[in-house]
Amino acid sequence: MLTAKQHELLLFINRRLEDSGISPSFEEMKEALDLKSKSGVHRLISALEERGFIRRLPNRARALEVVKMPEDVGARGADTVAKVTTPPASNPEPANDVIEIPLHGRIAAGVPIEALEDSQTLPVPAALLGSGEHYALEVSGDSMVEAGIFDGDFALVKKADTARDGDIVVALVNDEEATLKYLFHDGSRIRLDPANASYDPQVYEGKQVKVQGKLAGLLRRYH
Repeated sequence: MLTAKQHELLLFINRRLEDSGISPSFEEMKEALDLKSKSGVHRLISALEERGFIRRLPNRARALEVVKMPEDVGARGADTVAKVTTPPASNPEPANDVIEIPLHGRIAAGVPIEALEDSQTLPVPAALLGSGEHYALEVSGDSMVEAGIFDGDFALVKKADTARDGDIVVALVNDEEATLKYLFHDGSRIRLDPANASYDPQVYEGKQVKVQGKLAGLLRRYH
């Protein structure tokens, strides 16, 4: 069962593909559905993708394919399409859609530091994010350098509360400190491993550690 907005977006994407063969941009989808931000579009697309209605084609930010339509599209289609304002067709634009995701603050890649609350957002190319809900954290420290993660990088994190051994995760320790590490289960304990020979693994009782997300990508600024 799709929500009304998911249904509207699916119909809008399908109609644009039929008319021009080109996926609408995030800006066009935002305007068509009268949403306040592109982040709302990203969440709707992720939901449609997870439910198997659309598919993102690799290596192209704006390449969407409609896999299937709802069974009730015939009954609801006309009414729903009428609510969607279709922007005028235009020439293909570069695949440069950018969305804003929450930037929670700095996270230690060395000794755990206090986790910060939401303070701002970070613009991220949509092509870097897959399905699901994401947020960003600025990396502080050098304990993950051997994994290619450096001080000042922005970790793009997919929200999750479970992880497999060997995943790089955001781990919340004792409900107050966050760190970016490899996660391993060691019996009833959790081991958080650095990627720097100068640092030792951190071992905690299982109940002390909560997975807050898994690393999905990195952004780096060059000065």
